[in-house]
Amino acid sequence: MSAGAYNPPCGGLPGQTRLMTGRAVFTEAYAVIPHGVMSDIVTSQLPGWDRTQAWILARPLSGFAETFAQYLMEVAPGGGSQAPEPEPQAQGVLFVVAGTASLTLDGARHALRPGSYAYLAPGAAWALHNDGDAPLRFHWIRKAYQPAAGLEAPTAFVTHESAVEPAGMVGTDGAWATTRFVASDDLRHDMHVNIVSLRPGASIPFEETHVMEHGLFVLEGKAVYRLNRDWVEVEAGDFMWLRAFCPQACYAGGPGPFRYLLYKDVNRHAALAPRGLGR
Repeated sequence: MSAGAYNPPCGGLPGQTRLMTGRAVFTEAYAVIPHGVMSDIVTSQLPGWDRTQAWILARPLSGFAETFAQYLMEVAPGGGSQAPEPEPQAQGVLFVVAGTASLTLDGARHALRPGSYAYLAPGAAWALHNDGDAPLRFHWIRKAYQPAAGLEAPTAFVTHESAVEPAGMVGTDGAWATTRFVASDDLRHDMHVNIVSLRPGASIPFEETHVMEHGLFVLEGKAVYRLNRDWVEVEAGDFMWLRAFCPQACYAGGPGPFRYLLYKDVNRHAALAPRGLGR
């Protein structure tokens, strides 16, 4: 992929002459956070992280999307963390979009670059530092691991997008494809973070309506996305946040590919209310 194919935010602050009307929206079924509102003044500082700021794009919200948090992290040269994850039951995925990093994971060191992908198993010991001379930017997706009887917890691993062959959707001749970093039938995993790619003019041709929650960060290109009752234009750098059962479909607009990083919760029973509740 080209150096600009992952579209990290540029931060900064819009000028005083700019109109404030934009595309940001939060509804009962979905939210759109355009790249233009990801300014430095909406970032958070995180305990345990040095020379770091985070755009917190999603966090569990009762009655909305409840399974995950998604951060877009920016670490200045020399910054990072020796103890990044505060919750021992959490698992995570890191996906690098700019800069380089040194990841120590369960005692092994890994050099990360744009397109690098790391799965952090629950309880994994890890540390991350920016060992380059430019800002490091990466997605950090966190989810509390949900154990299942008879299944071991998954193991941590590190790979790169270029090492995973995209799988074309049936009947699309590769126009709609998914880069899957975890096998669909590996039931140890209760979340997937994949890259979905559509060629110009390709579409998701029906309104998907399903139990999985989504975080979608547009890495490249533009599209018109069907979200619940609305058609919404999105482009590289935008984030979409979907609750369970929000109808969704899209057309890729071109002139280049439309690609996004996709989170979804998978492979677990729906939790039921305690017996006797409401009686």
